[in-house]
Amino acid sequence: MSNTERILVIDDEDVVREIFQRLLKSAGYQSDFCVSGEDGLKSAREKEYDAVVLDVMMNGMGGIGALQELRKMDPDLPVIMVTAYASVDNAVECMKQGAFHYITKPFKNEEVLLTIQKAIERRHLLRENKQLKTQLRTIYGFENIIGHSEQMRAIFDLVSQVAPSRSTVLITGESGTGKELIAKAIHYNSQREGRPFVVVNSGSLPPDLLESNLFGHLKGSFTGAITSKKGLFEVADGGSIFFDEIGNINLDIQAKLLRVMQEKEFMRVGGVETTHVDVRIIAATNSDLYTLVREGRFREDLYYRLNVITIPLPPLRDRMVDVPLLADHFVQKYCKENEKPHLYLTPQALNALMDYPWPGNVRELENVIERAVVLCRGDAITPDLLPDIIRQKVKPFMVAEENLPFKDKVDRYRKLLITDALQKSNGVQKEAARILRIKPTTLNEMIKRYGIKATV
Repeated sequence: MSNTERILVIDDEDVVREIFQRLLKSAGYQSDFCVSGEDGLKSAREKEYDAVVLDVMMNGMGGIGALQELRKMDPDLPVIMVTAYASVDNAVECMKQGAFHYITKPFKNEEVLLTIQKAIERRHLLRENKQLKTQLRTIYGFENIIGHSEQMRAIFDLVSQVAPSRSTVLITGESGTGKELIAKAIHYNSQREGRPFVVVNSGSLPPDLLESNLFGHLKGSFTGAITSKKGLFEVADGGSIFFDEIGNINLDIQAKLLRVMQEKEFMRVGGVETTHVDVRIIAATNSDLYTLVREGRFREDLYYRLNVITIPLPPLRDRMVDVPLLADHFVQKYCKENEKPHLYLTPQALNALMDYPWPGNVRELENVIERAVVLCRGDAITPDLLPDIIRQKVKPFMVAEENLPFKDKVDRYRKLLITDALQKSNGVQKEAARILRIKPTTLNEMIKRYGIKATV
């Protein structure tokens, strides 16, 4: 058995150090030994340890003083206190000063080894958490969100101002524009970055189940509630909760959500006691909430509570200058995920991407690039690796395969655009008109003129 963990033992009794030396060696640990608190602190400054075993009663600097200094040097370093003079006061004082555990002499070897093992596990967990937080800050730093268009630079500035505050944020934009990515950037660049970021898929659950998920429930409060359960608000306490597509929440849940925002408290389903939470709310919608308010489908008071700071995300078609940068980012990402050498987009493939209106926004672009990387057998992504709809978009302008009059070619291209928009909108003409940026009546006339089959 061989461990890479290193233990520091600080004790002024020779016999105790000898016992620990044999014990730790038999368990495979590396270990250092010091006879005083002063020597122990010097050693802790020079080397990194996974745990410290520290005697409470020593000549010179006592164990409590050494514990305080060790905690200043490294608050996450677990310190196990050992003493032959056990007392409740001693134990309480050690734990108050941040000791991991308290062991009395004479001790059992199994107890000591088990305590050291638990201390090391805690040390590793804290290290992993710190590494994860660092990675999250790197991944979701607003400076790492891809885009150098004027619109995105303005959003970066706004996010950097909003993130440190406690204000509620409403992120608006079409599906696929990256609303959740912006929400995470806000959370991980705020004072709450070490606390949970909880996502609520607002429209994917029936109202009763959504209420239980948000606020929790007590055992027996409804059929199937065999145990009590915490809700997402309790899970997110101290952190942020992100409501994706908040416009889909029904009016009853909206009223309860408003109470949480106003009073910072709620009741579990089936309960009568209130639970207090400190949660920052970040919401997103692809709907016009004010229109929903006028239609009676969204509470006006909740709308104004949410609409403190609004971050509108532009569709990709309005910032096409960002397409090459985004495409290159996704190529690198999926080359790495699929363990492929670096690929590049040919000019023809990039032209095809630039000429496509991207109704599915950044999410659609990412999916297209992932597909191309997976299917690529050479070192370049060529137009034939792109979906037909993207290649067909540019075809009428790049080659003249048929001897057709100019007007017929324009009509064919218009028909292609309309057919694609109807596919993207599942046949809903109003949505297809929005994608094409024309009036619904104009679209309807063109559908009839070109004989396109469509669902109203």
